[in-house]
Amino acid sequence: MVSEEWKNRVAYLGPKGTFTHLAAQELFPNEWMIPFRTIPECIEAVAESQVELAIVPLENALEGIVPLTIDYLYHEVNLYVVGEVLSPIEQHLMVHKKQVANWKNIQGVYSHPHALAQCHKYLYYRFRGVPLHQTSSTAAAAKFVFEHSEECIAAIGNSAAAETYDLEIVQPKIHDFHFNHTRFVVLSRSNGRIELAEREEQIKTTLMIKLSNDHSGALHQILSVFAWRKINLSKIESRPLKTGLGDYFFILDLLEDENAPLMKGAMEELAALGCTVKSLGSYYTYKQHSKKASK
Repeated sequence: MVSEEWKNRVAYLGPKGTFTHLAAQELFPNEWMIPFRTIPECIEAVAESQVELAIVPLENALEGIVPLTIDYLYHEVNLYVVGEVLSPIEQHLMVHKKQVANWKNIQGVYSHPHALAQCHKYLYYRFRGVPLHQTSSTAAAAKFVFEHSEECIAAIGNSAAAETYDLEIVQPKIHDFHFNHTRFVVLSRSNGRIELAEREEQIKTTLMIKLSNDHSGALHQILSVFAWRKINLSKIESRPLKTGLGDYFFILDLLEDENAPLMKGAMEELAALGCTVKSLGSYYTYKQHSKKASK
């Protein structure tokens, strides 16, 4: 049980002004937001009962899953997903206001690795040869640029980060593709679900499955468990088990409630096949409406 001192506190990947912070504010506008420096620190804060909930990025439409989040949930902790937020992502190039006149000659670009990758074409053609520096978040990059006002450097992030750290956006919307969204998941020690207004009606369940052994048709056998029950899969992906080359576990997103009779039957069949199944629970999806997420 979460201690009363930490109840109603929500951990997020900080500092203030990250995309994660904006997603957290969308779901929990009246809760006490606690920033943490890394994704593992956010997750551990929930696992150790320091906070009630945590919100972390899980997947980006352009860059795919966030391996650190998936691997930590599989290998390190026993937590549940109780909700997810789909957030539009627009990346802007920003500099300190002292350097606005010099921004075309910047000597370094700072941002989260995913943000740098999402702006690869822009950076390649506009600032080829300029060093790219990875930070723990886009807001951390903006904070770094603010704190180094004498250096001609830039950050990539959202308009909330520019506003928070008093930076000037000199090139808006520099991401390579127009459609760019990130899935953020809300983590809890309890297997429940957030039920707010304006949610997607389709519930989702995420399972992490380790096959009993490696043999011909093993994955097909697992998928058949859901196929003949007409349980729709919206996603399947593999991750290394970290036990040797060729050893994997699979992440499945299923459009069904884990408490539905067909799902219970599927779980029983998976157990009979010798699979190790870790359920992250069933949850609803919400869409972020905050304008600062994309402005």
